[in-house]
Amino acid sequence: MSSTTVPSDKLTFRRYRDGDTAFKSWREQIFQASWSHKCPTYIQSTPPCQGSCPAGEDIRGYLNIVRGIEKPPLRADGKPAMGWQEYAWRRLTQANPFPSVMGRVCPAPCETGCNRNEVEDHVGINSVEHYLGEYAIANGLGFDAPPAPTGKRVAVIGGGPAGLSCAYQLALKGHAVTVFDEHEHLGGMMRYGIPGFRTPREILDAEIQRILALGVEARLACRVGTDVTLEQLRRDFDAVFLGMGAQSGRPLPAAGGDAPNVVTATAFLRAFNDGRLRHVGKRVVIVGGGDTSIDVATVARRLGHIDNPRPTDFPERAIAGHMAHDVAEISVKQGAEVTLTSVFDVERMQANKHEIEQALAEGIAIRGGLAPVGVKRDAAGRAIALTVARCEAKFVGPKLEIKVAEGTEEDIPADLIVSAVGQAVDFTGLEEFDTGRGAIQADRNYQVPGKPGTFAGGDVIRPHLLTTAIGHGAIAAEGIDRFLRGEALEKRPKIDVHAFDIKRKMVEKGLTFSETHEPIHGTDRSNAAVHNYDNRSERYVIPHDELFLGHFGYTPRLRRKVITLNRESALGNFEERLAPLAETEAVAEAKRCMSCGLCFECDNCVVYCPQTAVARVPKKESTTGRYVYTDYDKCIGCHICADVCPTGYIQMGLGE
Repeated sequence: MSSTTVPSDKLTFRRYRDGDTAFKSWREQIFQASWSHKCPTYIQSTPPCQGSCPAGEDIRGYLNIVRGIEKPPLRADGKPAMGWQEYAWRRLTQANPFPSVMGRVCPAPCETGCNRNEVEDHVGINSVEHYLGEYAIANGLGFDAPPAPTGKRVAVIGGGPAGLSCAYQLALKGHAVTVFDEHEHLGGMMRYGIPGFRTPREILDAEIQRILALGVEARLACRVGTDVTLEQLRRDFDAVFLGMGAQSGRPLPAAGGDAPNVVTATAFLRAFNDGRLRHVGKRVVIVGGGDTSIDVATVARRLGHIDNPRPTDFPERAIAGHMAHDVAEISVKQGAEVTLTSVFDVERMQANKHEIEQALAEGIAIRGGLAPVGVKRDAAGRAIALTVARCEAKFVGPKLEIKVAEGTEEDIPADLIVSAVGQAVDFTGLEEFDTGRGAIQADRNYQVPGKPGTFAGGDVIRPHLLTTAIGHGAIAAEGIDRFLRGEALEKRPKIDVHAFDIKRKMVEKGLTFSETHEPIHGTDRSNAAVHNYDNRSERYVIPHDELFLGHFGYTPRLRRKVITLNRESALGNFEERLAPLAETEAVAEAKRCMSCGLCFECDNCVVYCPQTAVARVPKKESTTGRYVYTDYDKCIGCHICADVCPTGYIQMGLGE
């Protein structure tokens, strides 16, 4: 690889800085005749990808399965109990039951946190998740049947990502779950807040159906607080989960923002996803800067406008719930001029960078550093322009402060203005939970203070990612389960993720251990323990500077095929743009994972140990994470094994 392709300074990982001349000897600490200052210990840590995942997926775990490091368990006849794809999918879905949907739309904070960014580029975690989700649907995989019923009943209010995640986890624990949702279909913001060309409906339906197959009941077109009261639920159920989302949009914060053709992003997207909205005005202006505003902009580009619309054809009528436009079926639609404004500069916008690039390619004008200050109307009261002004925006703590530059006002002509500045919770019938701040207050277990047995999660706590809502639902389900069993709610760990379980691997391998012996802590002589092993996954995320990055060569990321549209081809194009990786590509991408904080069986420690003190565990006793051991009679504490361990799994301890 030429230096023009791979910058030489990008792949140089040295132990010393330029100008260092002094070498500090460890001789006195290491060579102490009959004892060592420090010896290797085996420390399992959380990788930053998992620490960055709001759903707490065991990302390292399923990538190690895909790459072939961790094998599926064996049946009695010695053959694998399942294929690696199914085993990886089952590991993934312990945390997230929607891998095919999230593999498409999650902005992947895990990839931002990935330590591989220090080498050349992050691992395509989202793309491997996408592949596994597609495999599961294509092969009809379903979740394992739940255990015997507990006799406990839980009401889940809201069939979005938080509610369905909670229902899924509770069903797996044997509880009877009923989901109440005011819409005709389940899915919440996955269905009504994201356009179908990003979340194909057949994919979403397949992943929802797997949850219902566990015995989860759904009562649709039923609003709690109107069609059924909260008191009824408390009487008929043993616990309640509030996951109704924040599906009311926030109005435009500018004078004149109550014009009929100034609508919220949530209303716009729901009208589109319901099939009511079939065209927009010639000039559409969106105020926002997050992922939702990008979705609105790309939908507007695809819908386009019709010439000479009658008042009954105005898009706000469809958004308000009127019948769809018949004229749209017979008129030749034209492309809409779409402008997206944000108070932040484009580089600081919160939307996914890839989606911003796609929007720009489609001819959407994105203008940063502009604040809405007013709406101009015509004689009929409809908006004809959005008045904006240059501004500086920054967060001071949790509060956003916007400083408008006077004298910089300008008008952006508009036939439709969409406010994508945030979401709000509709507390109608549920006013007892309204704190006055537009959200529900909950503790670390997502239980509502002062209301035992009532839990909440998702956008009702804080509008954020779909993946965040999935994580909230899973954590709340654990709290609900403990509540139903009459157990005290435990303090949540500092790092709340699903971690690799070495004890489970030992059980899968058929290894046995005494009930009185701690199963994973022991000596190098025990075949039923991991000597000097500690799982710090609940409290420690391993950074890149504790890895041996020099082990990893330049390996470019395998990217999914993305269909990029232009201004002309976007009109009327509602096909999916993102294609999954092929099997060989998914495996190759998983192999780029550096398995931070867990052994991936590279043999460096065995090869480089000068005392032959580090050796492989006999095959009949080895498992993932239990691949090597140290003979402490031979170890002199030279720390070479720790230096050459790519993953930081080997650390020097014992002497401290």
